[in-house]
Amino acid sequence: MPGPTKFLRRLALATAATAGLSLLTVPMASAAPSSIDHPVRTTGCHRPSPVPAGTTTLRTLTSGGLVREYTVHVPARYQPARPYPLVLSFHGHKRTSGYQEELSGFSAYDAISVYPQGLVGTDGESAWTGAPYSAAADDVLFTSDLLNTLQRELCVDSRRIYATGKSNGGGFVGVLACRMPGRIAAFAPVAGAFYPQGGECHPSRPAPILDFHGTADKTIPYTGNPAKGLPTLPDWLAAWADRNGCFSRPIEYSPKTDVTVQRWLGCSLQHYRVEGAGHVWPSTAPNNDSATPTVINATPVIWNFLLAHRLR
Repeated sequence: MPGPTKFLRRLALATAATAGLSLLTVPMASAAPSSIDHPVRTTGCHRPSPVPAGTTTLRTLTSGGLVREYTVHVPARYQPARPYPLVLSFHGHKRTSGYQEELSGFSAYDAISVYPQGLVGTDGESAWTGAPYSAAADDVLFTSDLLNTLQRELCVDSRRIYATGKSNGGGFVGVLACRMPGRIAAFAPVAGAFYPQGGECHPSRPAPILDFHGTADKTIPYTGNPAKGLPTLPDWLAAWADRNGCFSRPIEYSPKTDVTVQRWLGCSLQHYRVEGAGHVWPSTAPNNDSATPTVINATPVIWNFLLAHRLR
């Protein structure tokens, strides 16, 4: 007996013949769009930027049948013949792309910085896939479609695409590490909310990860929240150490008072534990998250980690 695809095609031919139609008028069912988990060639080099250099511009695209928003910042001295690294920075629950740009500060770096906007979820607030309160939309597909658009329009280095984010946005970065490590070179969640709704994690390759979390975080506790399915940070890190093929126990050192760095050998996995820090993007100056500074700036540490990784 012929397989399903051959059977459907024969049925289409028979139906077309009966109706006196050509085969070209009989459409075959197409697969639903899916995210891309491998490098995609950039075609946007040697073209003028569609957005003004040195400014942040609001743009839209259609993904999964929905109009989605994002803001993009191109360096002031953008050269369309030079491939640039691209950083995706995802906002937290109830926040905006503008808030995340101010919080993370990647627009100050020599990169194409992109701040996607989450959809309104079940609680009436913006959110990302992977949280129990997120909208019924495929944000992984949106991320893939967004990269497709950016690589068509701008000179993106396809080997240096990165993802970072805060809270629910950090949790979504964890989802992307599971689903798109073949296209995104490295990941950096901050105060990440790693809910079980993110689904099973079977990355196509080891995912380089740098994680920040404060020990006094009451929103996403360092010690987890069993009622919400949130893991402890040590358990979450141990799971990634196993997936990435790391040595089971990390080495530890303290670059600053109240900061402990854990680094796993045999892979690229790092964790910054900030003693006494709450649910914040760590910064030595007051920022949108907190008027109380911490002892370390997360953004430059993340930037250096990201740039150390390229897809092969």
